[in-house]
Amino acid sequence: MRTVIFQKIKKEKDLLSIDHKMKKLSFLLVLILLTSCAEDIIEKPENLISRDKMVTIFYDLAIVTAAKNTSDVVLKNNNIESMNYIFTKHDIDSIQFVKSDAYYASKTAVYKEIYQDVEARLKKVKAERGEQKVAKKKQDSISNKNAKIKRQDKLKKD
Repeated sequence: MRTVIFQKIKKEKDLLSIDHKMKKLSFLLVLILLTSCAEDIIEKPENLISRDKMVTIFYDLAIVTAAKNTSDVVLKNNNIESMNYIFTKHDIDSIQFVKSDAYYASKTAVYKEIYQDVEARLKKVKAERGEQKVAKKKQDSISNKNAKIKRQDKLKKD
């Protein structure tokens, strides 16, 4: 009877020991993963484009892409190739852009912030353009109303 009890106690100790070892192993694996994630996956390029400039480049790229998708006739008529236009405008080359893009993409939090800034800028410009259209419509309607009144006054005089 005692041997059975001792065997059960030993078995429980072994299980606790295994459980403790698993916890240590799990902790070690998590620690390794966290430290490996903190390392740079892609080394910082020598001629890294600044974060703010990347925001501007992606913003311009979004505008050019929208123009190209809406009506690429204007771009074709003016011999504008979208990526060459972006590279020339920002005084960068394709290799510098690709390396900088890959670097920021490896830093997902920064990359997400860049795209959020681009999205916010696009929304701001869209809202401003919407306000301008409303103001222009209002001005046009006032001008049309004034022209109509002038015509009516002229007809009354005749």
